[in-house]
Amino acid sequence: MRIALVSDCYLPRLGGIELQVHDLAVQLIRAGHEVTVFTITDGPSSAGDVPVVRLPAFGGVPLGAAVDRLRSSLPGFDVVHCHSSLVSPLAWQAARLAHRPFLTLHSLPSASTPWPLARIDRYVGNAQWSAVSEAVAEVLRQLLPERPIGVLHNGVDPALWRQYRRTAHPLTIVSTMRLVRRKRPLATLRILEQIRAAVPSAVELRAVVVGDGPQTAAAARAVRRRGLSGWVDLPGRMTRCEIQQLYASADVYLAPAELESFGVAALEARCAGLAVVAMASGGVGEFVRPGIEGQLVHSDAEMAAAAAALLSDPAELSRIQSFNHDNNPAMTWTNVLAQHLTAYSTSTWSRPVEVRETQPPSASRR
Repeated sequence: MRIALVSDCYLPRLGGIELQVHDLAVQLIRAGHEVTVFTITDGPSSAGDVPVVRLPAFGGVPLGAAVDRLRSSLPGFDVVHCHSSLVSPLAWQAARLAHRPFLTLHSLPSASTPWPLARIDRYVGNAQWSAVSEAVAEVLRQLLPERPIGVLHNGVDPALWRQYRRTAHPLTIVSTMRLVRRKRPLATLRILEQIRAAVPSAVELRAVVVGDGPQTAAAARAVRRRGLSGWVDLPGRMTRCEIQQLYASADVYLAPAELESFGVAALEARCAGLAVVAMASGGVGEFVRPGIEGQLVHSDAEMAAAAAALLSDPAELSRIQSFNHDNNPAMTWTNVLAQHLTAYSTSTWSRPVEVRETQPPSASRR
């Protein structure tokens, strides 16, 4: 099949949707399909073996020339799969132009923040909606009750994350995120402070919060202000290879985001053999079961307590680590690729194209 993957955000920018779209493209190409990525993220005309069409945009909104290119290019593909966050004007425009496109939501909307999904749905027309997790799918089903909503998970290659685990290291807590408010890096530092207070002082601890973003400077100030400099590191952005090496000497992974649509970083840490402590409100619960792969919690205080309990119980920590290291999650790329290809070849659409919005939803919010 000729498959177009459309995503506003893509490599070389790093993030969950960027890496997942790229990995999906790589897996599809390895399976013998012809794949092209369309994006408004600046960069080279290819990402490894993946051809990339970089479209012009201003302020994150595709220009007329970008729309013209989509209109002329998309009819030549058997499948058009658009990948959307909460604001994705390119993906929405492509879904509007394509014949029976797929539209996958990678973000978990907040109940406290209005999101014009009904208007987006009218604008894109007869797109087949899906979500990266059941948590996101449930929100879509509530907001679009007449639409069939499927799940197309993110994927992982467990073998890439199963490095040789180093035993000679202090007990290490890690978290990998973009340092933005939604991911809660400052809350993570407060949780780490509580963990240190709960674990006996004779136990050496180390913590590493990987990533960069708008709250980088604030996080650095918080580390100094809270007196965490002696054991908490903020190394900034790291490559996948560097993160894999870090996880080989780590023990517990924290996933503090309350609106985690899926949790790719947590899934990777789980495959690396780390015990995962995550908020129960998002998609991480689809691959972390309490007492098996880690713990699910409902507050920062619960997260600190659960992590401290694991760090204070070597036998329990070792049991969870061994299970995670030795057992694959359901979301391997073998399974996820089959899930996508089945959807591409068998999906049905429940209704004809309706009267559409004439103005992009993003434009109305500017």
